Amino acid sequence: MTAERPSGSDPTEASPARQGIQSVELAMTVLRALEEGRGPMSLTQIAAASGMQPSKAHRYLVSLARTGLVAQSPSSGRYDMGPAMRRLGVESLRRMDEVALVSEHLPALRDRTSHAVNLAVWGDHGPVVVRWEYGAHALPITVRIGATMPLLNSAVGRAFLAHLPARLTEPVLCGQLEVAALDAATREQVGRIRDDVPRAGLARTVGGLIPGVTSLSAPVFTVGESFPLVVTLVLPARGVTEQDLARFSQELLLSTRAMSEELGRSADQRAP
Repeated sequence: MTAERPSGSDPTEASPARQGIQSVELAMTVLRALEEGRGPMSLTQIAAASGMQPSKAHRYLVSLARTGLVAQSPSSGRYDMGPAMRRLGVESLRRMDEVALVSEHLPALRDRTSHAVNLAVWGDHGPVVVRWEYGAHALPITVRIGATMPLLNSAVGRAFLAHLPARLTEPVLCGQLEVAALDAATREQVGRIRDDVPRAGLARTVGGLIPGVTSLSAPVFTVGESFPLVVTLVLPARGVTEQDLARFSQELLLSTRAMSEELGRSADQRAP
């Protein structure tokens, strides 16, 4: 005779070591393979990296694509992170304590300058905007939360270029420029950015991304191995004087230094 299970009990609680769903765990090996591949991958590459036969890996990729976690390029046939995965990533980053702590400073910076302020983190494909505080001045631009910003043509991108190692930024920059390798002129431009931004403490662009917009971006440094965050002031270029920019730059630098200290970065620590 088989003993009856109490009404309403969960079969998964019968054993102290609960059983999981193997197919979910295997699907995660495919996603980890894409993550570690640092860019679009072929079916053969994904199968090898996840330890599966190509036919088995393909079945998982089909299901992951249906949920939006993976996307396949119609032109190359290669696979990469899908829109649902990007949304999950942005939401995960949004919930990080570092982001929350820095975000608490943004309204005060906006109020002191009366201009829009945003916060960006480093994502798989470049800087990702995770917070936006609108200022009192109209802008000819609307940036959605989760937008990925260009490295060369935006102040936020230049701030990351200056403070992250080339091994991280160069593949992303090549992807944004749609080139296999950077040419000499681009390398020279990147070199100037790496020299100028740390010296000034911030990056500045005028109409770099959107005509009529001036942006000032400064890093917020964390402790340990975490990537820096970047805070940006976004201003209409018209009607803003050099004296205004100097004052706003000082406000931004004072704010980002305070943010860095709150995250545990000592005042006398130099930028990496």
